[in-house]
Amino acid sequence: MDEPFGALDALTREKMNLELLNIWKKSGKTILFVTHGIPEAVFLGTRVIVFTAGPARMADNIQIRLPEPRTLDIKTSEAFGEYSRRIYRLLGMG
Repeated sequence: MDEPFGALDALTREKMNLELLNIWKKSGKTILFVTHGIPEAVFLGTRVIVFTAGPARMADNIQIRLPEPRTLDIKTSEAFGEYSRRIYRLLGMG
């Protein structure tokens, strides 16, 4: 999925993230999700692969170990913040 929620408003995007997690849990399928949203990647992912700016190369492959099922409350947790800060630092933004 290549930035499927990019054109949505923030609230609809959150609803779609929750719906995608439900679909993923029910189907048991692997989903490759491309996003520029760091919090979105951390929230949805079990693994986040971070690429550098062009020429793109893999900067890191981070296994996300957050409790499941995921709810929006997880975004206020220390662990969520640590994953997000790690990715921002990899991109030279933190």
